[in-house]
Amino acid sequence: MRQAGRSLPEYRALRERYAMLESCVTPDVAAEITLQPVRRHGVDAAIFFSDIVVPFLLAGIDVEIQAGVGPVIDAPVRSHQDLGRLRPLERESLEPISQAVAQVVDELGSTPLIAFGGAPFTLASYLIEGGPSKDLANTRAMMRDDRELWNAVLQWCGDITAEFIAAQVEAGASALQLFDSWAGKLGAEDYRQAAAPHSKALLSQLDHLVDDSGQRVPRIHFGLGTGEFLPDMLAVGVDAIGVDAALTLAKANGLLGGTVPLQGNIDVSMLDAPWESLRAHIDEVLASGAEAPGHVVNLSHGVPKDTDPGVLTQIVDYVREASS
Repeated sequence: MRQAGRSLPEYRALRERYAMLESCVTPDVAAEITLQPVRRHGVDAAIFFSDIVVPFLLAGIDVEIQAGVGPVIDAPVRSHQDLGRLRPLERESLEPISQAVAQVVDELGSTPLIAFGGAPFTLASYLIEGGPSKDLANTRAMMRDDRELWNAVLQWCGDITAEFIAAQVEAGASALQLFDSWAGKLGAEDYRQAAAPHSKALLSQLDHLVDDSGQRVPRIHFGLGTGEFLPDMLAVGVDAIGVDAALTLAKANGLLGGTVPLQGNIDVSMLDAPWESLRAHIDEVLASGAEAPGHVVNLSHGVPKDTDPGVLTQIVDYVREASS
C-alpha cells in the first residue's frame, strides 16, 4: 500500500511540480508514479496511483489535499439541502483516469494492475466532517439521527466510486481493491447496519466487470482496525481480505473460516528496524499466512514517507527467495 509515493525520491521530484490531486488527474504523471515502484522494487503487481477523494474532485466537489492534514472539503455535506450539491459523476470526467490506466497497462506488460477506490463509509466521513477526524462526531450524529440523509450520502459516495473503479478496470486493470480506512472506528453492529450495505451496493455495480475468460475481476477489501468484523467485510462480496497489523494472518484466517486468500501484513512500524529483526518478523508473517488458502504479501498499512526504499526492495527480494 502506498508503494508509489513519498518514500521514493523520483516521486518527490515529480511532486515538486504537481500538487497531489493535480498529479492524480494528469495522465502522464499518474501513470509514471504508478510505474515507479514496479521499476525500482520489482513488485509482482502495481496499484494505480490516485486518491480515494479523486471521485469527489471529478464530480465537482471543492476538495484539496493539504500537506500534513489530508483531504479537506470547504463545504461539508450535513443537511438534506446540501444533497443538492452532489451531482452524478459523468463518464467523460473519468477520461484522465482511463488514459492513465491504459498507459500503465501498456508499459506493465504481463504485470497486473490493481484498481482501487474508497468504501462509501470512509468517503462519506470526509464529506460529512470536511476532513480527517479522530472521533467522526458529525458522521456518527448523521448515522444515528437521520438515516434517510445518511443513506443518500453513502449511496452517492458508492455510485461515484463505482464509476471510478469501473473506469480503471475497463481500461485494463486486472483486479480491484476497496479501502475502508475508517471502518474500524465503528462498532461491529454499526458497521453491519450502516456501512456494509453500501459497500455491497457499490460492488454490485461492478458485477459486469469480468476478465478475458469471463470470470469476475478479483476483489480485495481492506480496513484498519476491523478484525472484529472481518467476516462482515467479506460478506459484502469480495474474494480476498487485506489485514492490518492488529492481528496475525493465522487469526484472520480463523475468523474467516479459512475460506479466502489474505493480503498483508508486514508491520510498517518494523520498516526501520535492524534487518535481522525485520527478517524475523517477515518469517512470522509468511508462516502465519501459509495457513490461509492464499497469501499476497503486503504491508499492514501505507509505506511511511521516511522509509528507506532500499529496505522495500530488500523485502521484495527476500520474500521472493523465501517463497520459491
